[in-house]
Amino acid sequence: MSDGTKDEGRTGDGTRAVRAGLPEPVKHEPTLPGPVFAAHFHLPGEVTGPYAYGRDDNPTWTLLERAIGELEAPGQDVETLVFASGMAAISSVLFSQLRSGDAVVLPSDGYQVLPLVGAQLEAYGIEVRTAPTGGDAQLELLDGARLLWIESPSNPGLDVCDIRRLAEAAHARGALVAVDNTLATPLGQRPLELGADFSVASGTKQLTGHGDVLLGYVTGRDTEAMAAVRRWRKIVGAIAGPMEAWLAHRSIATLQLRADRQCAGALAVAEALRRRPEVLDLRYPGLPDDPAHEVAKQQMRRYGCVVSFTLPTRARAERFLRALRLVEDATSFGGVRSTAERRRRWGGDAVPDGFIRMSVGAEDTEDLVADVLRALDESAD
Repeated sequence: MSDGTKDEGRTGDGTRAVRAGLPEPVKHEPTLPGPVFAAHFHLPGEVTGPYAYGRDDNPTWTLLERAIGELEAPGQDVETLVFASGMAAISSVLFSQLRSGDAVVLPSDGYQVLPLVGAQLEAYGIEVRTAPTGGDAQLELLDGARLLWIESPSNPGLDVCDIRRLAEAAHARGALVAVDNTLATPLGQRPLELGADFSVASGTKQLTGHGDVLLGYVTGRDTEAMAAVRRWRKIVGAIAGPMEAWLAHRSIATLQLRADRQCAGALAVAEALRRRPEVLDLRYPGLPDDPAHEVAKQQMRRYGCVVSFTLPTRARAERFLRALRLVEDATSFGGVRSTAERRRRWGGDAVPDGFIRMSVGAEDTEDLVADVLRALDESAD
């Protein structure tokens, strides 16, 4: 793992995040133009140029898409498309690339909505195969597959797979590879550089980091594949609003600052939790003894802001959550304010009743660790 501050021959993450996607400076114009609210644009004569109708393109999207592309694949020729949500982005890749009779390999331990997507794919005559993220188990299911979907680190279990190894194996069998990069963010890992065809993420989470935007995106370098994704966005109309796109672009400027603070805090929380006997099955890829650490350190530049662990019972987990003062009981993750939740309450994750997914925010690390330890003490039987 590098320190995430500067790649050889490239600008550092902070510089790139602050300046990503900005237009060329124009005298008396703002450095980041405000959102363009337009359903239609002046269009006399023949249809030429990028902006005609608001479902197809918008100047505010263009700047945000450029910014995300510069973070996901610095210096490379890629295309990024933004969507109304992370699930809209995920669906755009799966439904634009797969046809009846195809086979897709999904993680069995991924985001809880993936099984719903899998059921819909099967209804369309697509074979769905599943295997866990850990141990590169998806390798065994690649023969004859059209698309491999990777989620690394997985949500909520935080398992990690060898993306490069899986991508090479999938491509050798003629399959496309998509990686859900939500938990890592582009500052944590770059799937396209590891061999993936698509990097997909929910921009709702740490990318924007303030809990006030729903957003998703797809980045890829293959022109034909991305044209199909763009066509799917046009068909279903799963577009980001201009205000959301502008807020996202504004927020990206602080991504490196937030990520460094949150990742350091997550490691400190994980190190504190590992010393508590009532904490079971603690996972954080940044811990040297985490089962995923050896693979993670080969491909991740930051280990993320999410820590997962299990308390002995549902009642203990709920008492712990109520006792927290600096951590909000809320779903989602990646925001500047720490959150935690008992994931089993949703019913979609195969986790114990006392399983906690905690997202570390930007609070002072010492305060947050103290709050977590105090809540563990107060929630004891």
